[in-house]
Amino acid sequence: MSMTQQATPAVGTPPAPGQKQSDGRTRQRPLALRLLARPEVGVFLGAVAVLVFFLFAAPPVRDGSSMANILYQSSTIGIMALPVALLMIGGEFDLSAGVAVITSALTASMLSYQLTMNVWVGVIVALLVSLAIGAFNGWLLVKTGLPSFLVTLGTFLILQGVNLAITKLVTGNVATDDISDMDGFAQAQKIFASTFEVGGVNVKITVVYWLVFAALATWVLLRTKYGNWIFAVGGNKHSARAVGVPVTFTKISLFMLVGFGAWFVGMHQLFSFNTVQSGEGVGQELIYIAAAVIGGCLLTGGYGSAIGPVFGAFMFGMVQQGIVYAGWNPDWFKAFLGVMLLGAVLINLWVQRTATRR
Repeated sequence: MSMTQQATPAVGTPPAPGQKQSDGRTRQRPLALRLLARPEVGVFLGAVAVLVFFLFAAPPVRDGSSMANILYQSSTIGIMALPVALLMIGGEFDLSAGVAVITSALTASMLSYQLTMNVWVGVIVALLVSLAIGAFNGWLLVKTGLPSFLVTLGTFLILQGVNLAITKLVTGNVATDDISDMDGFAQAQKIFASTFEVGGVNVKITVVYWLVFAALATWVLLRTKYGNWIFAVGGNKHSARAVGVPVTFTKISLFMLVGFGAWFVGMHQLFSFNTVQSGEGVGQELIYIAAAVIGGCLLTGGYGSAIGPVFGAFMFGMVQQGIVYAGWNPDWFKAFLGVMLLGAVLINLWVQRTATRR
């Protein structure tokens, strides 16, 4: 039989008008499976289950002020979990994210206080330092080809040591000086750490920023060329480069987004408490990464959403505060964190296999 004869379609009865022909390969999966394949659906159901559980196990959670505290705790995790999630979708992760928050806050505080300058000068310099740390991580990763685990582990150790050493050298203590009476503090506090009232309940401004950043990140991922680049470099950077995706720019800019998030959270901490402890931040990077993983982002990259980490951060905030309201030992939070992380990895693995199964 010739090639022409092999390619000739068989003559058969044409499908009735309005009917679509299906050969099994194009048959649509059940709606339940298609919904479960969405990266944010599983964590949404988990967040609802955790909320319902603590509504019964810890009656104080039902109070409006308690829920405001839970949302606040979730927002401080969620603001950082968003850029960390975008970075993970791009195929990398950042172990220095936790201490980078403290580095930013220390920079703004010490620069303003020691040089007796308006606090806004310290805030701007801290932003530049945070972006530079992110750019350095991305540049070193791209230029050397080393795994992001090794690159950012090195940055984590460097920043941890620098935070402690320089703070002791400059202030003679492990904490910065109180800057609440300095020029520009009131304005900066209003932007980064203010509260507003909703139905008689005080809500932190970070909750608004958290939701706005989540909406913006979702729009970027789903509606922009840059969002396509993130998924492409996370899926296969070599294939992405072959079709014209600027891999170097995308990787470095994603690390810089993490730096921006570290700066923002660092400014919130500084203007909430007026001072910063130089040894803080260690371990927070694991919570940010866990919130992203629980939110549906794969450790292998190329898959995830910005909405999933919102629910992941809410679960952490709910559990962290819910345990306190229930009167339980708060040490159980770490155990719950590990259980959630392992469960999320297994669920994500199942979702990935389901999504790629014909």
